[in-house]
Amino acid sequence: MVYIKAPLVMGIVNVTPDSFSDGGLWFDAGKAVEHGLELVEEGADILDIGGESTRPGAEEVSEVEELRRVIPVVRELCAKCGVPVSIDTRRPAVAREAIAAGACIVNEVMPLADVPAIADVVRESGCGLITMHMRGTPRTMLSKAVYDDVVAEVERCLAAALAFCMERGIAQDRVMIDPGIGFAKTTEHNLALLAAIPRLSRLAPVLIGASRKRFIGELCDEPVAEERLGGSVGVAVWCALQGAAVIRAHDVKATRQALKMTGELARVDGAR
Repeated sequence: MVYIKAPLVMGIVNVTPDSFSDGGLWFDAGKAVEHGLELVEEGADILDIGGESTRPGAEEVSEVEELRRVIPVVRELCAKCGVPVSIDTRRPAVAREAIAAGACIVNEVMPLADVPAIADVVRESGCGLITMHMRGTPRTMLSKAVYDDVVAEVERCLAAALAFCMERGIAQDRVMIDPGIGFAKTTEHNLALLAAIPRLSRLAPVLIGASRKRFIGELCDEPVAEERLGGSVGVAVWCALQGAAVIRAHDVKATRQALKMTGELARVDGAR
């Protein structure tokens, strides 16, 4: 399957001190806004703002602290950036406040059935939803990376999430799915899910968040997350060719260029 139109690029703005790759860099609200605007200049179609790290082993932050971190950033970027803003959270109150500040997408990082009030926030607001596959919490997920058939099990969970959305009154055309690369997954699980993008895309548009992740470091023998640009771009190109709708990326400019060229070459090849 060749995906002629290049996927959208979602730029990452982590307002955290402890994210696995860029923790602390944009923890100051002013710097986070600056970074978000730079990502838009580099070609981001969407900005995803998060205030709680979901790296393996990460400690939870309080709802009050998460709100303190993200709401000023969401408000200012929504006023200035000119692209849709997504809130990356597992808390209904944070989602609600971010939407009030201008966000139009909720990027839900926990199973919807575990936090059903998120679905109510989405239904009431009319915003978009990204529902991701995950087991456990960031603190426990590594111990839960056990599957008989990872693609089939993730597919069933995402199909159940979509059914749950419909039950809660959320139209399917407002929902995107994310197989949760790196969330309770080993390297082999991640590879199997990336190879299964065409299959998963039959359920709903697929977002892939693989940028700088550990499995790239393992396969490329690169322990430093910030040095995984080549591997991250390689995954992005693969995802485009398999039909992914959105690529979530730290390195927006390089990802945008790679996807632009992939789309142009696929277009010419498809016209032959």
